[in-house]
Amino acid sequence: MYSTRILRATRPLPALRKIPVRFASSITKIPYIESNIGKDQKLPTLSNGVTQITTLPNGIRVTSENTPGHFSAVGVYIDVGSRYETQRTLGVSHMLDRLAFKSTQTHSIEQIHSIIESLGGNIMCASSREAIMYQSAIFSQDLSKVIALFSDVIRNPCIALEEVEEQKRTTLYEIREIWRKPEMILPELLHTVAFKDNTLGNPMLCPEDRLMIMTPQLIKKYISTWYRPERMVVAAAGAQHEDVVDQVIKYFGDIPKSPEFNTHNILPFTTPKQIQTKSSLYKTITTAASSLLHVNLPSSASIAANQRSHYTGGSLFLDEPLPHTHVYIAFEGLSIHDPDIYGLAILQMFLGGGGSFSAGGPGKGMYTRLFTNVLNQYNWMESCVCFNHCYTDSGLFGIMASCRPDFNHLIVDIIAQQFDLILSEHGGVTQSDLSRAKNQLKSSLLMNLESRMVQLEDLGRQVQVHGYKISADEMCKKIEEVTLEDLVRIAKRVIRGQVHNEGKGTGEVSIVAQGELKGLQDVQAVCKHYGLGKTKLFY
Repeated sequence: MYSTRILRATRPLPALRKIPVRFASSITKIPYIESNIGKDQKLPTLSNGVTQITTLPNGIRVTSENTPGHFSAVGVYIDVGSRYETQRTLGVSHMLDRLAFKSTQTHSIEQIHSIIESLGGNIMCASSREAIMYQSAIFSQDLSKVIALFSDVIRNPCIALEEVEEQKRTTLYEIREIWRKPEMILPELLHTVAFKDNTLGNPMLCPEDRLMIMTPQLIKKYISTWYRPERMVVAAAGAQHEDVVDQVIKYFGDIPKSPEFNTHNILPFTTPKQIQTKSSLYKTITTAASSLLHVNLPSSASIAANQRSHYTGGSLFLDEPLPHTHVYIAFEGLSIHDPDIYGLAILQMFLGGGGSFSAGGPGKGMYTRLFTNVLNQYNWMESCVCFNHCYTDSGLFGIMASCRPDFNHLIVDIIAQQFDLILSEHGGVTQSDLSRAKNQLKSSLLMNLESRMVQLEDLGRQVQVHGYKISADEMCKKIEEVTLEDLVRIAKRVIRGQVHNEGKGTGEVSIVAQGELKGLQDVQAVCKHYGLGKTKLFY
């Protein structure tokens, strides 16, 4: 996952499948095709002392950070996900995740599992709205073996009919289980409401009706369309850069470059001027990488690759017999390229929140606004949490809360009050609140980066989106530069529906509610009363 809650990403619901494996002494050899890259050929490499990035002639970017440790981590990040799907390909990304480590043209599924077992570590695949990731944590001496494995499953998957049919059955069970868990399905439904019928609103879960008609041919076509070298980044943490480049050339270097791909269009490392004009955190990837490259794609895919997410807003109410009523109120957030992204992350940390059992000490959220103003004041409130999802060209920011149905008549007003208080003179953010939120955010960022896998994903995602890596020190500096006036301005910009991203969103409120909704207030009317979203007052 990205380093911390700076860009609170939703991890794909069914996608993250860790495969714990045990150590063995042998591995089936994976054949490779000799690349036409000469050993003495000099490849363009960028370096800032810690992070190194090399671009192969076919467009694959190789990046590494050789930080000390007993283990290495390697990942392949592909610029494809549910936001690129069309009505015809809806759900394919989910199926690709499920089919990640099955049979290939060179190995049976039993042989692939044997190879995985021999590596000793964690092998996983995850799909999201803006990426498909193949990641691993392995012993340092197995670098070549895991890159060979990733090459085989990415480049040569069989996508056999029997494997697809098996995954249809398991995925159907998985989807139905997720639909029974409001905390898992409601964030998904919120995206479909907020970005209705476009890009970020495409479901990450394969719809049941699409699942039944999913074919190997459709999946293979999707792979051939999107699994292109210029859309790939191979990242490694805890490995020598030259060794990583050599292995990527060995197993990926012979992939033909896409027609008209401009290999000279490489972004340099960040400079102070770039940081000021193009704020760059990290988070899920997509159109940023595509826009830098000139590639001929099939017409429908080309449209999907270049379409900007359009925030629509809207509402969805699911009246069902549940123990608790769940309410989500959200607004269009900021993209990762927006200079205010650090301030919005601080605002999320300030609001914080959690479940009814969150109390217990520092780091548990007991000083955050939603804990002190909501969870600590209303014993019937089951949970209340601020969330912030950031993508390459838009985002979602809001509050979710759940309570017993007996208190439906109060929950919406309480959520709306918390948004309104941020902007008020007497109940707003103080300087001490701001300092506390900054420190919490920085400590969370730095502690998360202690994880080798977080370091790996942070590296791979940043290079995929920006072409370079923003250091943790630079992020901390940007966090510290946010002032109280900045925070109030950013809060007003988001909560009042004044965000202007590339997709030209409506600024309206997004609302999702599930449970026994009898007695629930008119959510739209309450939001209008508090001036939330783009009401007539703000047109």
